[in-house]
Amino acid sequence: MRNFASGVCVVSTFSDAESTRRHNALTINSLTSVSLTPPLVSLSIRRDSTFLDDLMESRVWALSILDGGAEDLARIFARPAEDRMKALGSLPAEPGRQTGALLLDSAAWMECRYRDHLVAGDHLLIVGEVVGAGVNDSRSSLIFLHGEFHRMDRDAI
Repeated sequence: MRNFASGVCVVSTFSDAESTRRHNALTINSLTSVSLTPPLVSLSIRRDSTFLDDLMESRVWALSILDGGAEDLARIFARPAEDRMKALGSLPAEPGRQTGALLLDSAAWMECRYRDHLVAGDHLLIVGEVVGAGVNDSRSSLIFLHGEFHRMDRDAI
């Protein structure tokens, strides 16, 4: 898969415990469009992930599709859970109107509600219905290829 270029996103969700909301986020490059009618997307997340536990509890998530200048964000949310939680407290983010999951400043975004899942080896393939989406003007995209982050400018396409 090192030879397959993919976009890079930060997916966020939350857990509500004792009237306190705890947000969680994770870098992914497994976002896939599944259907246009209804609008469905899928994510693939390790089954032993604490992030997955939170997502399956809340049944909602937000996706921040990163632009070419967001490699630092991608690296932050690829770290262990404790580091990711600290970062969420200091980065600018807003709860999505449809889900309450956090959206970061990004090239585009989606909010999703759980629809279905499939066990796929050591991962869970999660399908969600897109309930909100938007695009911000961006001159570049962040991609992952050959085990590294790369910036692809619009002019190069």
